[in-house]
Amino acid sequence: MVEYQHSPVTVSGKRAVVIGGTSGIGQAIALGFAEEGADVIATSRSEEKVDETATEIEARGVETARITCDVTEPDSLEAVRETAVEELGGIDVVVASQGAISRASVQDITDEEWDFVTDVALDGVRRVTQAFAPAMDEGGSIINISSLTAQLSMANLPAYTAAKGGVEAFTRAASKELAPDIRVNAIAPGFVITPQNADTYAEGTEKRERIDERTPIGRVAEREEIVGPAIFLASDAASFVTGEVVTVDGGFSDSAF
Repeated sequence: MVEYQHSPVTVSGKRAVVIGGTSGIGQAIALGFAEEGADVIATSRSEEKVDETATEIEARGVETARITCDVTEPDSLEAVRETAVEELGGIDVVVASQGAISRASVQDITDEEWDFVTDVALDGVRRVTQAFAPAMDEGGSIINISSLTAQLSMANLPAYTAAKGGVEAFTRAASKELAPDIRVNAIAPGFVITPQNADTYAEGTEKRERIDERTPIGRVAEREEIVGPAIFLASDAASFVTGEVVTVDGGFSDSAF
């Protein structure tokens, strides 16, 4: 008989790397982890955004490091890994939150557009796993950011939809190979307000009204509402959770009737 052992839902004391962590959902997760006491490196291709986010992380009293990263370059990811090991003393959690999007129809999307989206959003997840898994401590957690579009396809997003569907399939495959030492899960957010899409989802717009009407909770999400699920998957409380996709969409995907 397995005895119950208290495992609090916390990332306090953990060492995390958030790829794509200087904007949108990734930045919210990076700052949320830092607020909860984790040392965090948040990285992206923008040196300016890396510096700004690192300053915010430091303001929360935890350790960080400033380094840019391009997920299309394995050497760049390896440099982040080595920096994390050197500056934080190890890696417990990796969040792959990088993304790219192209709004073109199935008929019109070009090879260049398709390759760009899948190279960042899908191949990037593979590269992140390959780069960081060998350096992660036992009990580590990899969290891939998917999307509701992997489950409910939308028009004019064929590359993004295919990439995110691949992210979820890759998550399940990686979870089998990296167990029992490393857990691999994904989060599939629904409609989330970020600085990049605030105008699109602004209150009073036709699109916002349609989403709110179909969503049982009655609104779109704030990006900070994705932080809680990420903290759970990164925490020891999720020690027996792997290969899962956690949908965070306010009930949108189950609201056909």
